Order: sequence, then C-alpha cells, then structure tokens
Amino acid sequence: MKTVEMPKMGDTMVEGKILHWLKHEGDPVKKGESLAEVETDKVNIEIEAFASGVLRKILVPEGNSAPVGSGIALIGAPDEPLPEGMGGNGSAKVPVSTPVDLAKGEKTPAAAAQKPGQLLREETGPAYLQGAPQQAGVQPAPSPIGEERIFISPIARRLAEEHQLDYTRIHGTGPNGRIIKMDIDAALAQMQAVPAAPVAPQPEAAPVAPPAPEPVQVPAPELAPAPIETGEAVEIPLTTMRRTIARRLGQSWQVAPHFYVTSVIDTGKLADLRRQINEYAEKDPAPVKVSFNDLVIKAVALALLRMPQVNVSFAEDRLIQKKQVHIGMAVALEQGLIVPVLHNVDRQGILDIARESHRLAEAARTGKLRPEDLSGGTFTISNLGMFDVDSFTAVINPPESAILAVGSITPTPVVVDGQVVVRDRMKVTLSSDHRAIDGATAARFLQEVKRLLEEPFGLLL
Repeated sequence: MKTVEMPKMGDTMVEGKILHWLKHEGDPVKKGESLAEVETDKVNIEIEAFASGVLRKILVPEGNSAPVGSGIALIGAPDEPLPEGMGGNGSAKVPVSTPVDLAKGEKTPAAAAQKPGQLLREETGPAYLQGAPQQAGVQPAPSPIGEERIFISPIARRLAEEHQLDYTRIHGTGPNGRIIKMDIDAALAQMQAVPAAPVAPQPEAAPVAPPAPEPVQVPAPELAPAPIETGEAVEIPLTTMRRTIARRLGQSWQVAPHFYVTSVIDTGKLADLRRQINEYAEKDPAPVKVSFNDLVIKAVALALLRMPQVNVSFAEDRLIQKKQVHIGMAVALEQGLIVPVLHNVDRQGILDIARESHRLAEAARTGKLRPEDLSGGTFTISNLGMFDVDSFTAVINPPESAILAVGSITPTPVVVDGQVVVRDRMKVTLSSDHRAIDGATAARFLQEVKRLLEEPFGLLL
C-alpha cells in the first residue's frame, strides 16, 4: 500500500487544500495520471499519481486541507487489505502518517522515533522517511523497478518522450526536485552540442508534430470571505494569500535585521535606450514593449553576477551563495501580493526578459501561474513607480537577503556644470539582511546598479 502525500509546490507552501478529487475510490490509477486539484497559497494545480494501482482510500476529503508531506490517499492492489482502523468515510483511527503493522493495526517500532509531520512513503514497501534518516528497527525492502518516484511536469514528460530522452537521469530544478520544461530544454541543448557519430543515411522520416502545449489549470479566483459586522467595526476574514503574506513578511521583519541604502539614478540615457529598443522590437515577428522595469531587472541581474555576495541566503551557521540569478518580480493583485520569478535572467536578452515578465504578470492576474513560476527566487524587485510613489522601503522576501524598491521617474532640478537643469531621476532603495550583507557591500552593489542604468548600453552586451 502506497501513501500519496501532499506535495510541496513552491517555497512558501506549508499546506494544500483539496478542491476536487479527479479519481474516486476504486478507480484504477496509472503513474503520472492526475489525481486531484489542490489549492496552495499561490496557485491551483493538479497533482499526479507516482505509482500505478487502484485508489483504495481518500484520506482528505474535498474542501479539507493537509500539511505538506502528510498522507492524502492510499494506492494499492485491488485486493490489498487496508490498514486496520480505516473508517468507511475515509477517516482513520490511526493516523496514516504513522507506520502501521498491517496484521495487528499497531504502531511499528519506527513510530516511536518518528517526529510529528514525518511520513513513511510506503506502508509495506521501502521504509524511509522524507527528509530524515532511516529509522532503526525497520528493514527496507528492495524497490521494484519503475517504482521510484520521479517528479516531472506533463509538458516536460511529453517533450522528453518526443525526443526519446531518458528523463530519469535529469536533475530537476523545479519545486521538490520536479523536472520542468527548462530542464528538458537544457538537456536537449547539451545533446545537440555534442557532435553525433556518422551513421548510414536513413530514409527521411515523416515530420513529427511538436509537443502539445501543457494544459494549464485555470483556478477560480479565491472568493473574499464575507465581512462580519461587529458593532462599530467590520471584521474581514483573511484569504489564504493574505494569511501567507502576513506569516512570511512578519517572519522576515522579526528575524532579519533590515537596513537600507538609497540612490538617485539619472534615467535620461536609459529612456533613450528604451525608445530605441522598442522601435526595433516593433519590427520583430513577436513584438513586445520593453518597460523601465525590464531594464532594471537586467541591470540587477548583471550586478548580482558581478557581486555574488549579495545573491545569498542566511542559514544560521553558513551563507548559501546562489550560482543562478533568479529575479522575483512583485505583482500586486486585488487578493494581495505575489512574486513570480524570472529564471536565469543574466543569460537572457532584454526582449526575452520583457516577454517573460509580461507572461508572468498576465499569468498572475489570470491565475495561470505554474509552481515553477513561483519558486527559486534569489533576489526580488518591487516597483511602485506606476503609482507615482517617489520612494519607499520594501520588506525582504525570505529566504532571500535583499530586495530593491523602485520609485517613479520624476523631473528634478539638478545642478550640472554650475547650471540648474531639469533631469529625469529615479530613486531606488535596497533593503538588506544585515546577517548576510554588510553596509559597504550593499552600497557597492547599489553603486553598480546605478552605473549600469546610467550607462545602459552595457545591458546589451
């Protein structure tokens, strides 16, 4: 009997809510088939079965929530007995997260050592704990071939199968080690870079249709809870997103000692570059309009590449310096704030950044963000310039160690060569975690961002 766990789909996810079961008890299930639609703090997504068999028991009914890593269903053979204590309504007298002796319905010796929230992946198969060492007293059984759980998105699987690529050898960069399309594209690019051995000419094969685009689950927007009238006030219950914002930013403010450095940037040359790029982009087969924020994203990515000591996370006894540059882009929604992530920004051109930022912003507003769109960020940019905000300070988005707050571009009287002239200026403020970043380091980083934006043609190199 195998336990289906609530997967972790995003850095901030601690629990998920079952919206709909797509399979019912007694239905046959194939590995990779969608089992249920789950609501997280950011998106709704379908979770897949990691093994084939029959859906024997649903442990978390629709409308209920479960912590990440806890059991939500059981998959097994049609005639395989359920653990004793299972109720007819899907409830269990003995929690599914506790190892059970199937013959007696008693806890195994491993249960005493098991910490709350830990879960054996299989009740009668390999006995190991997620994120924990093997427990004493439990002998692991050899895993059948093909039963190892592999996290891979549907489009990544189709693309790998289309190119006859063994995706079991690929290390996933998505949440929970999930293999995403970006990983398959990288593997294919690496294969193409290696010259193939000469082979005898073969008859020309019929053209193969490209893989179908990944179907995206469009979640219904979270309904705002009804306000409660209480005499002289109105109580507004928190949405899932608002609870997450409160928890994460409250934690950041209390734990990370923030400090701030501010700089004023002359955007005259930046505006000229943006105008030239947009004139060029209009002739592109897939035209896109580049924003000032796209140029700021590129400048920050290059600055992080040159000063990796800012691209870090604090981990109590060490600093984790990230090799990749993944920029989070704060997007304001009616429900709250969400931060989709642009991956490997340092390797992308400005038009590519503009296309991806537009896609992410639109997906955030329409509820079409994927789990990989919300994970892996190493630095965040929050821009309130469009709201005519001169300057502000932002709260760091953990586990990152810095965030850049961008204000509006404002005509400002300045002295140039002894003369008062009007120039377009933009204030930016860097919030840093003093546990990981020193003041001088933050100042030099902001100085590099300022240099890149005031002499912006370096962004094209």
